[in-house]
Amino acid sequence: MSIADDKSLDIIYRNARTYVAWQDKPVDDGLLMRVYDLAKWGPTSSNCCPMRLVFVKSKAAKEKLKPCLAAGNVDKTMSAPVTAIIAYDLEFYTKMDKLWPHGGGKMFVGKPELIQSTAFRNGSLQGAYFMLAARSQGLDCGPMSGFDNAKIDEAFFAGTQIKSNFLCNLGYGDASKLYPRGPRLEFGEACRIE
Repeated sequence: MSIADDKSLDIIYRNARTYVAWQDKPVDDGLLMRVYDLAKWGPTSSNCCPMRLVFVKSKAAKEKLKPCLAAGNVDKTMSAPVTAIIAYDLEFYTKMDKLWPHGGGKMFVGKPELIQSTAFRNGSLQGAYFMLAARSQGLDCGPMSGFDNAKIDEAFFAGTQIKSNFLCNLGYGDASKLYPRGPRLEFGEACRIE
């Protein structure tokens, strides 16, 4: 088994930061497709793949997003080349005949609590895979909460069973505007082996 080299680990984890300011440099649609094509390979329960993405790029789409944002997130989001709405589909199981053909999605039918918890948990996992994939392809990320889920769902997902989870600004970050790096918990503070 091979392992990732230190340069790769620096890009994806150790030197990766949450950006709040962006260079005026566009992000190509083909790059967004490559990022998704990497992220989709991350594991989910029964290969359910509930994550759905909207890449907000155009001026019109940004203006639709703006009133959904908390005041402190407006400037950094409006200046980002792309804002990904990471969402999850509560009807994910309708695609499981394709994604998990030996089991299908029958186990979810009529079980709203199981659907909700499975979609949210696995959609969140896929959102994390998405950010790691974006970093691996040279993009910087600015994941955030601080928005009105109901407003985003109405603006971008009306008439569907898709629900917003979190936002992630994407582009080429302005490192001169980074905050000092916050500490992390040491192994013994966060983990135990039994």
